[in-house]
Amino acid sequence: MGQAWGFSRYGGPEVQEFFDRPDPVPGRGEVLIRVDVAGVNPLDHMLRSGLIDGLDGGRPFPRVLGMEAAGIVLARGEDVNGLEVGDAVFGFALTGGGTYAETTVLSAPNTARIPKGLSATVAATLPVAGTTAVDVLDQLSLPAGATVLVNGVGGGVGLAVARLAVGRGLRVIGTGSTAKREHAEAMGVRFIDYTAQDVAAAARELVAEGFDGIVDLAGGTSLRTVAPLAQEPRNVIAVGDMSVSDFGGRFVERRVDRENLERSARLALDGLLAPVITAVHPLSDAPAALATVENGHTSGKVVIKVA
Repeated sequence: MGQAWGFSRYGGPEVQEFFDRPDPVPGRGEVLIRVDVAGVNPLDHMLRSGLIDGLDGGRPFPRVLGMEAAGIVLARGEDVNGLEVGDAVFGFALTGGGTYAETTVLSAPNTARIPKGLSATVAATLPVAGTTAVDVLDQLSLPAGATVLVNGVGGGVGLAVARLAVGRGLRVIGTGSTAKREHAEAMGVRFIDYTAQDVAAAARELVAEGFDGIVDLAGGTSLRTVAPLAQEPRNVIAVGDMSVSDFGGRFVERRVDRENLERSARLALDGLLAPVITAVHPLSDAPAALATVENGHTSGKVVIKVA
């Protein structure tokens, strides 16, 4: 038996609970891992709230929270290639196993070995934020010297996009609240504080001709504010708001396979994808870790150190 943090039904934080569960049995195409570190993401509380379907693997309640983790392979299911017992790995829990737990199952095609020199803590942040950053910038495919606006730069994905964009030679402007300024500017981002100035006016003052690309991580009214700032509507890429198509923009095309995980890990080793980890919580403090992300009060990535 191992401890896990999850939810007993769909709803708000009140449905969350600690519980013990037996080690999951890896099914076809899965690996059982001892979880060393789990990443915390907005997707976690969205799944708990019942806003997203299809990522529970048909598992009954209570369900374990969390979508990304790093750890050690303890067992393999059938039809698993390229991963062995004892390997240090990182990846996605795409079959409903959750990651806020002492042990879990990861989808083997969406799991990769952790390369030598990369810590489990950094590796645990790459499945969501790291691969998303690679995907949006590959989709934009902007040349060095181009301008990109990262709308909502302060979170884990936003800072990953900014760091990778700067490394590609792009001029990066980012929007966020006052608390997000320090980390963004440390990466070479020209920061627009939406709590202190008009975002559209400030952006036009910096880039009068319009942006070559916009990466939106905020959605809603904020997306509608910045979308007209792009020179070409199709170069507005949204990560969370499907309504971007209403403006002629595109939703991010996600690649969550092993190849993209390995690529993200190489970029992290080279310093071109450097996650900003601002809080490390023990599993016993998982409620506070998720609450910080759910309330939007964190800058960078929050992780749970389990082992």
